[in-house]
Amino acid sequence: MLYWAVVFFLVAIVAGVLGFGGIAGAATSIAQVLFFVFIVIFLISLIFGWRGRSPPL
Repeated sequence: MLYWAVVFFLVAIVAGVLGFGGIAGAATSIAQVLFFVFIVIFLISLIFGWRGRSPPL
């Protein structure tokens, strides 16, 4: 998911440089959403991974 956020960010950069403002804005919005979804899923996996450990016997 982080890969796709970076891809849409690069598309936004290229579109902005070439003067396609609407496409750049849309790609930036998609990249932001994907990045924040990635962060949320990453934090959830950290919390459940940390809580899921059992103490050694």
